[in-house]
Amino acid sequence: MSISSDEVNFLVYRYLQESGFTHSAFTFGIESHISQSNINGALVPPAALISIIQKGLQYVEAEISINEDGTILDNRGIEALSLIDAVMPDVVQSRSQALREKIAAEKVANAAKAEAQINGEDTTNNVDTNHVDAMEVDGTMEIPPSKATVLRGHESEVFICAWNPTSDMLASGSGDSTARIWNLTANNNSANQLVLRHCIREGGQEVPSNKDVTSLDWNVKSQPWEGDQEVPSNKDVTSLDWNSEGTLLATGSYDGFARIWSTDGRLVTTLGQHKGPIFALKWNKKGNYLLSAGVDKTTIIWDAHSGEAKQQFPFHSAPALDVDWQSNTSFASCSTDMCIHVCKLGMDKPIKTFQGHSNEVNAIKWDPSGTLLASCSDDMTLKIWSMKQESCVHDLQAHTKEIYTIKWSPTGPGTNNPNAQLMLASASFDSTVRLWDVERGVCIHTLTKHQEPVYSVAFSPDGKYLASGSFDKCVHIWNTQSGQLVHSYRGTGGIFEVCWNSTGDRVGASASDGSVCVLDLRTLK
Repeated sequence: MSISSDEVNFLVYRYLQESGFTHSAFTFGIESHISQSNINGALVPPAALISIIQKGLQYVEAEISINEDGTILDNRGIEALSLIDAVMPDVVQSRSQALREKIAAEKVANAAKAEAQINGEDTTNNVDTNHVDAMEVDGTMEIPPSKATVLRGHESEVFICAWNPTSDMLASGSGDSTARIWNLTANNNSANQLVLRHCIREGGQEVPSNKDVTSLDWNVKSQPWEGDQEVPSNKDVTSLDWNSEGTLLATGSYDGFARIWSTDGRLVTTLGQHKGPIFALKWNKKGNYLLSAGVDKTTIIWDAHSGEAKQQFPFHSAPALDVDWQSNTSFASCSTDMCIHVCKLGMDKPIKTFQGHSNEVNAIKWDPSGTLLASCSDDMTLKIWSMKQESCVHDLQAHTKEIYTIKWSPTGPGTNNPNAQLMLASASFDSTVRLWDVERGVCIHTLTKHQEPVYSVAFSPDGKYLASGSFDKCVHIWNTQSGQLVHSYRGTGGIFEVCWNSTGDRVGASASDGSVCVLDLRTLK
């Protein structure tokens, strides 16, 4: 069995993506020509690189445990090799000798123990108590596969999903260069799918896909350019967002284009001014402007009707990772440059700049009233900012690894739940989710059932529940007041995104194996 350089490159590329190193993955993918390889990403399991390295180390360990005459050493006491150990020249010989000595010592100890038992001496204090079982979820909380609808069709990882705000349509975006709209009728366990194919014109020019598709076979309509051939962009769909009326879906892609689609799968407008991948895309509340952030270090406000760029903001010194509207004309952006800028349409400079993070800022979110801005970073901190002061209001330090994303609860002043407590949820690579009382600057609950990095959190519309999705393949649903786990579902792939529908009775989740699942909570009551 051998492995090609293309396969090694793809494993490294996937590892960077799964670890949240988005811009590093993009740069590596471009330089190693990942898009030109013939590897089907949907067939590569999560954490494949780590798995292969671990199996290689196990092979070396097995080699250590073989005697020179070919017989098998007793390897009960063998310790796991580190990668450094495995590549050291004399490691096999030295570890074999150490193991032989350890086994010999064990035999002497066992003989002494047997003799002591014969003599009636107490040996109970010698019992090994270091074993710790992996955390398990109470079976009564587990959602069986029969209660979940699994939507299949994507041919690669599904990075993102979002419910239409006015109907039970679920949008998803994937590494297969498509977005899909799944129409879930109220009493049906299946879904019709529209495939939104992200295509470019040969020669690098953008072409509308103009496809109405309900399966993987295309129903091709007339093209606007005679003689031109449209080809898949072979770039990941990185972001998507519905407008507030639920009539239009915006998508952002690694191919550098933002696109606006109708609910019947028709390409309405193509927005093409970014130079490189788009990492985030958001509609304003009014629905007349679309905001995007890209690897080209800029953010752009687009006129959704005309498709023209109203203003491009070139204030970051490194890729812009996330954006969020404060009002219909002002917004915040964050970057790998560790800075946060607050900008306003028509202003040629940021109206506020927040500095304080010591590593790249992964996500930002305004609270429901637009008063406080939360940010999370690879520096393992959450910070809360106010337009009224330069330094942060709170510097929340509790996570032990990078914080990937954050969400505010839909509660507090200016919401439909004004009397409920305003909370902030944070998801981290330390496998935990934390709920924060931002007013007091304290952690209310630490949610610890996940076993792998947590990529997504989402509050139910009434704020009573929180869904979380992790690369341990689990979607957990928590009671936000008690911090208790209410429901748990184990899927077939690592979970990248979770989201609630507008009525709060369905949770959608997108996964690394190309699946999208829908949990209907009404069936669990």
